[in-house]
Amino acid sequence: MRVDPAFWLHRRVLITGHTGFKGCWLAARLLDLSAEVAGLALPPDHTRRLFEALDLAQRLDHHQVDLADAEAVARVVRSVRPEIVFHLAARPLVLEALRTPRATFLTNLMGTLHLLEALRDEPDLRAVVVVTSDKVYRQMDGRRREDDPLGGEDPYSASKAAVEHLVACYRRCFLTPEDGVGLASARAGNVLGAGDFARDRLVPDAIRALVAGRAVVLRHPGHRRPWQHVLDAVRGYLLLAQALAEAPAALPGAFNFGPDGALPPTVQELVERVIAAWGGGSWRVRPGGGSTLERAHLALDSTRAHKHLGWRPLLDFEATVRWTVAGYRALLAGEGRALVEEQIHRHAALEARLAVGEGVRVEA
Repeated sequence: MRVDPAFWLHRRVLITGHTGFKGCWLAARLLDLSAEVAGLALPPDHTRRLFEALDLAQRLDHHQVDLADAEAVARVVRSVRPEIVFHLAARPLVLEALRTPRATFLTNLMGTLHLLEALRDEPDLRAVVVVTSDKVYRQMDGRRREDDPLGGEDPYSASKAAVEHLVACYRRCFLTPEDGVGLASARAGNVLGAGDFARDRLVPDAIRALVAGRAVVLRHPGHRRPWQHVLDAVRGYLLLAQALAEAPAALPGAFNFGPDGALPPTVQELVERVIAAWGGGSWRVRPGGGSTLERAHLALDSTRAHKHLGWRPLLDFEATVRWTVAGYRALLAGEGRALVEEQIHRHAALEARLAVGEGVRVEA
């Protein structure tokens, strides 16, 4: 299965969180596919440079709305009349969620409820992809599969695990395959790519330090995460939406999207490759480390996505880092839109070669 331009041509698509990091990249990809894109989100914060470089406020139907406002969400949904919905809006930072647990649950859980309620009466709705997290699993030893127990001991993880239960409820009771609606959650690993400047995130912190000529400070150099390029995650979301729209009863209700390989790289390994791609720099460990609530090892089993969607990452770890660093350099130089569009086209070309059996040649 591949991303089908004919499917997305003039398709009415609503993205919540289109001002966020993944939301910007997803919006750019959908615009490249000639979809009719609308967005619902708060103003851009740590992604403002990327959002403005892509000129998204002018290129799509931009709605500045807080998910906590149920009536405002419903008004946007009624005006857009979406066929496909990607729900990415959330409070996505683990450490920030520890500081603001109430706001985290209001946005992540209640905001999702407001959206799903607003979608119940949409006659043209065909598919809803709710993006959660790789952190929704109760235990993280080994590679997690979609049917493993859900849980979370910090506000971010707990709120996202609660969203998973909410999605399962609405899939069974309200937005059902029998009604012609495909609803599923997407649990992606840690995504990398140009444009994220959030605090307390590894690569944005590293880029800031390298630009300033400082050592990159690491909280937990031995922690492991399922790193992947944002375009690989976006491709998974698009394939899932296509499959849900075409055969909603044929698919399970949750999908992992993570990199291949038995053991994800460590934080130290990632930063050392970022420094090498940047052309120099150093790192050190923060005295006292970081929060003990940050899980040490995260890994996903993406067999279900391979089987049902034909999805796999097109970029390996080395290429992911190279594309990410090149993207930050271009964005900081004022050439972000051209770089994003170039990487979108290169990624689509990799998919096309895979589809015709030529294999995938990962390019620097």
